[in-house]
Amino acid sequence: MFVLGNLLLAVTTIVNYGLNIYMIILVARAVISWVSPDPYNPIVRFLYQTTEPVLYPIRRRLRLHSYGIDFSPLIAFFAIIFIKMLVIDSLYQVAVNLKG
Repeated sequence: MFVLGNLLLAVTTIVNYGLNIYMIILVARAVISWVSPDPYNPIVRFLYQTTEPVLYPIRRRLRLHSYGIDFSPLIAFFAIIFIKMLVIDSLYQVAVNLKG
């Protein structure tokens, strides 16, 4: 069972790193939104293409954007923290128990 535990631990670590990177991308997107970025800049396009599939449904459901401040990155950030605390930590504990 230790092989399954190691596999689960590896997957958990990769997903955790991926979520950390996505949190950094969300922060970069929020900082970029404070200035008037060039929409043709490849970095700006990457940030928008990477974060918009997550932020658009949040904006559509909450309709908080009409106040002039976009809270969707903050809500997405908290959702990622919740996922990390619930799913990643639980999978880590299962992996450690499987390793024995």
